[in-house]
Amino acid sequence: MNIKQAKEYIKHSVHLYLKKDEFGEYRVPVVRQRPIFLLGAPGIGKTAIMEQIAQELGIALVSYSMTHHTRQSALGLPFITQKRYGEREYSVSEYTMSEIIASIYDTMEASGIREGILFLDEINCVSETLAPSMLQFLQYKVFGRHRVPDGWVIVTAGNPPEYNRSVREFDVVTLDRLKILDVEPDYRIWKEYASDQRLHGAIVSYLDLKKDHFYCMEMTTKGRSYVTARGWEDLSQILYLYEEDQMPVDESLVGQYLRNEKVVKEFTAYYDLYNKYKKDYRIEEILEGRPSAQAVARAQAASFDERLSLLGMLLDRVQADMKDVVEQGACLSDLRTLLQAVKARTSGPEAASKDLAASLLDKQAQGRRKLLESLQTAGSLSDGDRKKHRQVIRFLEEARKELYASDLADGAAAFDCLKERYREQVDRLKQETGAVQQELHALFSFAEEAFAEGNEMLVLVTELTVNSFSAQFIATFGSEDYQKHNRELMLSERSRDIQAQIAALDL
Repeated sequence: MNIKQAKEYIKHSVHLYLKKDEFGEYRVPVVRQRPIFLLGAPGIGKTAIMEQIAQELGIALVSYSMTHHTRQSALGLPFITQKRYGEREYSVSEYTMSEIIASIYDTMEASGIREGILFLDEINCVSETLAPSMLQFLQYKVFGRHRVPDGWVIVTAGNPPEYNRSVREFDVVTLDRLKILDVEPDYRIWKEYASDQRLHGAIVSYLDLKKDHFYCMEMTTKGRSYVTARGWEDLSQILYLYEEDQMPVDESLVGQYLRNEKVVKEFTAYYDLYNKYKKDYRIEEILEGRPSAQAVARAQAASFDERLSLLGMLLDRVQADMKDVVEQGACLSDLRTLLQAVKARTSGPEAASKDLAASLLDKQAQGRRKLLESLQTAGSLSDGDRKKHRQVIRFLEEARKELYASDLADGAAAFDCLKERYREQVDRLKQETGAVQQELHALFSFAEEAFAEGNEMLVLVTELTVNSFSAQFIATFGSEDYQKHNRELMLSERSRDIQAQIAALDL
């Protein structure tokens, strides 16, 4: 299965494991909640999907790499204590709580979230001294004398033997107590993630052309050569930073993330070509609705590879702007709820001064900071939610300072001031939304003129459909261009299906 299928399977399993009956007991008894074993090549996103699952289910996540643990840290340290059995007292060995189990309790105490996922990576690469205890843990969910708390689902991951010499084979008794998921790299699925995370356009465009370079692992005369999904994602981040500071990108930099000479050389050359396309075609002018005649003519005569690269650049810019609008909209929606609560309090008999409104804003900011800290501690905070919470906190804090510094007479006037500040942000968002709609229209207009009836239009509509932010933007604000071409492509696809069915009848 691919990583997306594995994510859904694990998410469903965790949901069912945490399902309770009318008496508050787990529907699947804890003893029957088999640990999940995610088996797949390194760097394909096993840890990333665990973070996503915790975020989507609203539960905590505690992660550990088992290669970093000794028997003592996993089981706890021994100490001598006295115990009486019958008439005699004996010195016996006890163990402190396992570092792993203690982390679960720490997370519950700090976040207030009582259920979660304990994710143990590289489970089949533990040290020789820890291996017997690890097998006992997988069978009985116990480290030393301490059990994993109820409400915590165990998910593990490991690499197949061909990727890691340290891998230990589990015996049948252990395997029979696990739910095993075999995961293979799949560029099509990873591309959906890359698009939503806005990975660098040059990487996505390159991999669209060289899908076999997405993930590779081989032995060469110089040692193991490899390229992983993790390597591409890390390279994307550093490319953005290099461009921000106008630093040159060369093979030495790319080679720090992609450990395959051929891929390094070809991607670095493509990256230079990608930037040349961006300059030659003048992307900004195209999205402003005024492409040059030279740009249109060159696109019409270009090879399919060049056309895909150009389309990727245009989509990268438009989808990034769509993402900003969608995220700002989510922030303003949150703020609207909070400000309505302020309005309800400041319009009553207590609204004697602006201080009440300022105090309410302060409490809301404190509550939001506490929520942010709780979610961060629990490991169930997405980048998008982190950004949203911080924007909400900033608005509340700046508005509170403005109220305290003002000479407003009462709470009603204070709320009017808040409403005006909020309306300014709404108006700004409306302007940005309109600008993005114009960009999208300009993109379709250019594609119609430059690509005519080519496959590029199918690629454009498909990419806008599968990207979660562009799909949400279009669903919210609409796009006549998108709807028109989507209908045409659906009719064309239906026509081809009918023709294929007729041909199959051999009439």
